Amino acid sequence: MPELVARQPIFTRGERVYGYELLFRSSLENFFSGQDGEAATRAVADQLITLGKSLTHGRMAFINCTAQFLVGNYMKFLPPATTAVEILETVEPDLEVLSACRKLKRAGYLIVLDDFVMAEKFEPLLELADIVKVDFVTTSPSERKLLLQELHARSIRSLGEKLESREDFTSALGAGCQYFQGHFFCKPQIVVGKRLPVSKLNSLRILELISDPQADWEDVGQAVTHEVSVCYKLLRYANSPLLGLRSEIKSVRHALALLGQDEASKLVALAVALSVADDKPPELMTTALVRARCCELVGLALGPWAGKLRSSACFLVGMFSVMDALLGIEMAEILSQIALPPEVRGALEGEQNVIRSVCDLVFAYEAGNWQAVNEFSAKLRLEETLMPATYLQAVDWANNVFELSSPGHVGRRERQPSLQTS
Repeated sequence: MPELVARQPIFTRGERVYGYELLFRSSLENFFSGQDGEAATRAVADQLITLGKSLTHGRMAFINCTAQFLVGNYMKFLPPATTAVEILETVEPDLEVLSACRKLKRAGYLIVLDDFVMAEKFEPLLELADIVKVDFVTTSPSERKLLLQELHARSIRSLGEKLESREDFTSALGAGCQYFQGHFFCKPQIVVGKRLPVSKLNSLRILELISDPQADWEDVGQAVTHEVSVCYKLLRYANSPLLGLRSEIKSVRHALALLGQDEASKLVALAVALSVADDKPPELMTTALVRARCCELVGLALGPWAGKLRSSACFLVGMFSVMDALLGIEMAEILSQIALPPEVRGALEGEQNVIRSVCDLVFAYEAGNWQAVNEFSAKLRLEETLMPATYLQAVDWANNVFELSSPGHVGRRERQPSLQTS
């Protein structure tokens, strides 16, 4: 199996997740080898299917394919209903490749062309394509306009990729793209002169309280109780299978006393983030949750050399990394309104401390920047093998959180909370 794999979301025009491109460190042809035999190849494919389900949560999996992978007919082991065959720009459309693509098309797989440019030799592939990716970094506006006009004339769906800002997304939206890929959704939509509503500012103050190692938990309890949305979410998650507590949590005070400072800090931060994210794309909150859980798990793995590093501080910084996008104001403005411990504030401002290195490792893995993953793992004295399992665990945890937050969902052990405060 690929040693390292991450994902990047692909959005619809309404900023809903359509699928995920799976980012592998190594080419899949290194894992599907004709020398392994059919049974071994199928075993590897079964693992890939399991991995894909974990990372895509039932949505489309976009799989990069080289010529060897296509001609070897390895895609047949993956389910056509949830698999998009992404043909790399380096693939030469010879007779074998075209024959393989036609078979896949007939079998019901989506055919996607990556980093596509108009050229006569690619015409046969274009005739088979369902989706064409348009690179918004390497193409000029005039080139994109001509390409998109051609695609739309042929009723081929277009996907704008490498969209790194809200301006990029707006441009791709206006150009008529149906799908969108890049980190634009993690960037804030800044509104000049925007002021935070009192409720959201109060929620941030709760994060300020729990970030203090010397926090007065009576004050934390009162602050949470006064914010009804945060209070409800905290009690909901405290009584969910996520924590596996045997006794029913009937009040905020009960939750904080029973959980302990680190676990309570994490749960309060989760409740606050979900409370302020009600009007944002769900994937933005998913990213925050995955980052937070990943950072927490890496923090736990660091060992004694990192000193008295609180894993809950790592969790908080991972969550805070998209707080500017959740609130629609610059990070500097957020930090000016609340007091955070120096190591937390420093990490959010880019200072090179241990927590920042933890975050940089997680961000590098998320982006599929494998060289940086190696460098930050070495800097933190961690085995490279830590991150794949950590990332999958964080994704699974984030999925479970969202299942619990769905309206009407009641887990196996979950009880609907009251807002009792004492």
